[in-house]
Amino acid sequence: MAAQRDTAEDALRIVHVMRAPIGGLFRHVVDLAGEQAARGHAVGLIVDSTTGGERAESVLRRLEPALALGVTRIGMRREPHWSDVHIACRVASVLRRLAPNVAHGHGAKGGLYARLPALLPFFPAPRRPLIRVYTPHGGSLHYDPDTLAHRLYLAVETALERVTDFIPFESAFAQARFGETVGFSRALSRVVLNGLRPDEFAPVAPAADAADFLYVGEWRRCKGVDTLIEALALVGARCGATPRLALVGSGPDEAALRALGERRGVLAQLSFLPPTPAREALRLGRILIVPSRAESLPYIVLEAIAAGAPLIATRVGGIPEIFGPHAERLVRRDDPSALADAMIRTRSAEPQALRKDCDALAARVAEMFSLETMTESVLRGYRDALAAASRRCRAMPAATPQKA
Repeated sequence: MAAQRDTAEDALRIVHVMRAPIGGLFRHVVDLAGEQAARGHAVGLIVDSTTGGERAESVLRRLEPALALGVTRIGMRREPHWSDVHIACRVASVLRRLAPNVAHGHGAKGGLYARLPALLPFFPAPRRPLIRVYTPHGGSLHYDPDTLAHRLYLAVETALERVTDFIPFESAFAQARFGETVGFSRALSRVVLNGLRPDEFAPVAPAADAADFLYVGEWRRCKGVDTLIEALALVGARCGATPRLALVGSGPDEAALRALGERRGVLAQLSFLPPTPAREALRLGRILIVPSRAESLPYIVLEAIAAGAPLIATRVGGIPEIFGPHAERLVRRDDPSALADAMIRTRSAEPQALRKDCDALAARVAEMFSLETMTESVLRGYRDALAAASRRCRAMPAATPQKA
């Protein structure tokens, strides 16, 4: 379906700020920016220059001709660093040059860089009315609440919320958690579900040599890959033979996961494969496992359901919102035994019954998670936030101008 173009009078200047051009966050920003540009808005991206590799470069090269405000690459660190203020200043300079109506930060670091300049006293006022938007994508909300890092991130989030105009949350879970931990003093808040393109609802058949099980995503603790390897060993012990598991992705925990596989005697059944586009990755396994300890609203779950892939996932974050009335199928997090039970049950299910379950989930996702609806909801939020900012300016004519 062709994107509906907004009129010239309605057109906005929008700059998206994010760190790493990898994973679901990158996919979300690329889809949203492309759809906004197709509707006639002037769109730009500010993205980390040190991650993503050739795959990200290829995606950005294809997208850039549609972006009137271009793509700017700036080196950004994943963890907090003394250079964050310097990078935020560089981002602010780019924003001043591009003069957007909307600075939309994604993830913890993108949200920091898009909003921190509004708290710094030494920047001139923007050249046009500017709202600051933040989509968490999980981000700092995923940290253990008992850790010092979590308390530090929440203090930063609380300060930044005071200069945030609009927060579109990917899930009701993320919105509720933000409200509980940070709170809302100013920002307009709405749930805007991630969306898929119509063409993504074509079935993907596993390759002839596909592994029995598949994981697609980052290799780090919050994704629960260690739980999956533990469960795989239990499946082997209970069934007499260990099935094969393909792990598609990358991350800091690869060495630890290989060591765990060796300790559990399943390393020979594990395949560690590089990051691959979702629909290609889904051909590499017969049943997708999402063993996460924390999520917001993961794209890989939506993509697998749309492709008709059998799926086992944990009951965390916004995943129950995707499953809706089928959420009883979800598995407890951090429970290798329960995950192993689900793997055995799904692997031995009658094909017709498994197909019926997959079709029911696909129908739900097709109805509720569309790129068109996602884009329209975000744009409506921008306009409502701009109107609210305009009302605040009229009510406080002597207020200090918003910093760029």
